[in-house]
Amino acid sequence: MKRFLLATVFGLAAVAAGSAFAASIDINAREYVLVDFQTGSVLGAKDPDKPMPPSSMSKLMTAYMAFEALKAGRIRLDDELTVSRYAWQQGGAASGGSTMFLNPNSRVKVEDLLRGMIVQSGNDACIVLAEALAGSEEAFAEQMNAKAKELGMTNSHFMNATGLPNEEHYMSPRDLSILARHLITEFPEYYSLYSETSFTYNNITQGNRNPLLYRVGSGADGLKTGHTSIAGYGLTGSAIRNGRRLILVANGMDTMKDRDEETAKLMDWGFREFTNRSLFTAGEVVTDAEVWLGDTGSVNLVIPKDVMVTVPRAASQALEVKVVYEGPLPAPIAKGAEVAKVVITGKDLAPIEIPLQAAADVGRLGYIGRLKAAASYIVFGPPAAPVSQPATMPAQ
Repeated sequence: MKRFLLATVFGLAAVAAGSAFAASIDINAREYVLVDFQTGSVLGAKDPDKPMPPSSMSKLMTAYMAFEALKAGRIRLDDELTVSRYAWQQGGAASGGSTMFLNPNSRVKVEDLLRGMIVQSGNDACIVLAEALAGSEEAFAEQMNAKAKELGMTNSHFMNATGLPNEEHYMSPRDLSILARHLITEFPEYYSLYSETSFTYNNITQGNRNPLLYRVGSGADGLKTGHTSIAGYGLTGSAIRNGRRLILVANGMDTMKDRDEETAKLMDWGFREFTNRSLFTAGEVVTDAEVWLGDTGSVNLVIPKDVMVTVPRAASQALEVKVVYEGPLPAPIAKGAEVAKVVITGKDLAPIEIPLQAAADVGRLGYIGRLKAAASYIVFGPPAAPVSQPATMPAQ
């Protein structure tokens, strides 16, 4: 028999991690996505899985590969790498693109190359790092593709380390948001580079092109702009306000002014219209479930992990929280076994399902106990359904 323990909480709405709200904002961008960092909830999107030319935003993957090599000890910040003629021709001053102005055959510290790539968007810096890590830019692109699959980036393919136009070089907004989240989570010791607003190398000072970094009160601390005539103007940005972080990816904007204003509007909207709500903490007893033929008549059901949801501030519909299980639960039951689930639903929202675990071992009754239980079943019928109790919800 399926059991339901039901609680209704008013004034809330929630989504499961990775699900999308119906976006109530649009910006002047060809494609975009706005994601809550902590819950993974998509707050607003337009063609988030569309492969697009990422231009210099694909340098985020080059940076990921370099950070991973640093963490593994394959390279060090004070290592000096040689600038090949190929790197100079393809990405240096001779190329006419974004450059760190490296001189051919010079030797440059890895730490400087990272700043040249991240702050100055230097194509030459990317190629020097790629050649050092993989032997050639082509081989490095193959490693980038393998890493993208490993990270769950399903709509990305790389042909170079720079993001220079190539029909077979593409990323989706969602993939860029996934990559940004990994960079922030896995490499906090290097992520601070993305908040630096200028870098001087070879007596040439260049400013960071990320417009959000210069907005007072924006909370922005990364990540990367991009622009080509094919891609338009793009930004992968992140900001943190009052302990809450959002990640946005927007591309296909017409001007630098649009990139500045439209991404700021999107970020402000996300912080203004949504908040995060903690529903349960790991190990919390949500309710108890009746046990059949056990050495105890019930077992506590606990939540295995913290449950946080992203909530529209202005939501007025009810949020229902149900505990569902097939019961009574037959003994024996092992501690930690998933025997029920919490189901959180609301109007026009995809259900959130979180497993519930048995808080303790429950042994099976002995032979005599089972006989008594069977006799009781014959005389009195099956056990009564458990008394409906609200799943514990923290105060707003």
